[in-house]
Amino acid sequence: MLFDDRLGTVLRLSASGPAVLRIQFRQLLDLLGTCPADARGDLLDESYLRLGELARLIPAEDRALAISDAGLRLRSPRLVAALAGCEPEVASTALRHAQLRLDQWLDLVPAIPPASRTYLHQRRDLPVEVTALLLRLGATRPGLPPVQSARVEVEAAAPAEQNLAPTPPLNPQSGIGAIVKRIEAYRRARQNGELGAVDSPRLPLGEDHVLQVPDHVRAFDFATDAESRINWSDPGVMPMVTGVRLSDVAQAADCAALIRRHQPLRTQPVELVGARAIAGQWLLDAAPWFDPLTGRFLGYRGRMRRAAGRSALVEPVRESQGDRMRQMLHELRTPVNAIQGFAEVIQQQLFGPTPHEYRALAAGIAGDAARILSAFEELDRLAKLDSGAMALEPGETDLATVLEASISQLSAHMAPRGSAFSLRIRGEPSQIGLERTEAERLVWRLLASLAGASTSGEIVSLSLAPGNPGVRLDLLLPSALAAIPGEALFEAAAGAIPQSLSVGMFGVGFALRLARSEALAAGGDLVRHGDLLTLTLPVVPRQNAAETDRMLDQSH
Repeated sequence: MLFDDRLGTVLRLSASGPAVLRIQFRQLLDLLGTCPADARGDLLDESYLRLGELARLIPAEDRALAISDAGLRLRSPRLVAALAGCEPEVASTALRHAQLRLDQWLDLVPAIPPASRTYLHQRRDLPVEVTALLLRLGATRPGLPPVQSARVEVEAAAPAEQNLAPTPPLNPQSGIGAIVKRIEAYRRARQNGELGAVDSPRLPLGEDHVLQVPDHVRAFDFATDAESRINWSDPGVMPMVTGVRLSDVAQAADCAALIRRHQPLRTQPVELVGARAIAGQWLLDAAPWFDPLTGRFLGYRGRMRRAAGRSALVEPVRESQGDRMRQMLHELRTPVNAIQGFAEVIQQQLFGPTPHEYRALAAGIAGDAARILSAFEELDRLAKLDSGAMALEPGETDLATVLEASISQLSAHMAPRGSAFSLRIRGEPSQIGLERTEAERLVWRLLASLAGASTSGEIVSLSLAPGNPGVRLDLLLPSALAAIPGEALFEAAAGAIPQSLSVGMFGVGFALRLARSEALAAGGDLVRHGDLLTLTLPVVPRQNAAETDRMLDQSH
């Protein structure tokens, strides 16, 4: 809380002049530089945006001077990365004064611009692992000093040039002399059209590791620009893949849409053409990366790995309709929960006295939100059952007992209207393979749907008997439901059937469809035969039931 308060205070500072701008810039550097590496939040994002605005208003020399202050602590990789992308004066000063751990350096060095990496060679306190990483990335020489400081050094050294001794001639057999000689030989051969006579002259600039191209590349890392074109890759592969656009080589139809939305790419099949070393089928994995200050999309970073063959291509994960439904419900729950929470705050007067009229409105809003959340739960349950992402809890339950208990509860609603249930049980009681709560939920959903649709004086007959296999429950449909033809009964919209007892926000059709999905998940089914609904459920074998009873007796 202390950090957030101080940062908020600095952001509220009214920058009305050059001096105040520099003060605010220095304070933001100090607070962001000591911020933990894993810190996140809107306040931090706002601070980095303000830092970028100040960078456009304050000259680079003044910002570099502020960064070089001995009291400043640069311990945040995010801040160092942001400063490393600024002007040379600012980048060099920030990288010279950064105080990071080894793991933070190893993560930061590949992310900063190549021109800024060279400034790290001016430091002698970096771990050897960081120095080795710089060499692998090609940063082999210290960065040039800023233009202004270089001009000052040249002007200061000019008077002394008159006293310099004559420069000795270059040794044509070694060092710079050898390079000059090979350049001249190449130029003469090119002018005379005898380029083939020159034995492929190449400057000794230490690029041998780049020219070593394997005969068959198995995998390589890459980075792209904002248009998904590869602009960096592993040494040896870079000349063959630079400029390749990911959306052009992707084989999946939805890959281009993912790239347009700047979404992660996972196991996307692509095909590269060109040199023999890279031609063929590949699997693409890449993640988008964004500017830490502005949030602007900068491109992708990822890896391509060789597919073993056409049969080894892994199809990208495709979201089913149930998965999309569950994701949408998850996104809808958040605002509804917020509305319900604020309504309860008003209704309970947690922030102070509230007029009774507003409290009554808030109570109504909270109740509506609770009903909406209950409907979301039913939709989520149906989506999970239909997609196989959810299984009902197994157990042992006497279905006849559950039926009798549910009928007893519903009789208080049906008796004043003259309607009732008539239950007939044939055969010996059987234990179904469902946990009692699951069985009660399924039975209540069925019986409440029939009771709510029954008219005055109507008797709803129920018949429970052993089935083949399992147990069978036949339910006589009330006249209002029997008039609906065929499978349309399971698709009736909310309000299509008059109900005196609500079974959910989406009506009887949805409730029966959910009951059928629960029956299917339990290993049974719910089907319609004319005016009858038939529910079948598997039973627990008697042998298993006897073993369970014996184990319980032994435990006692």
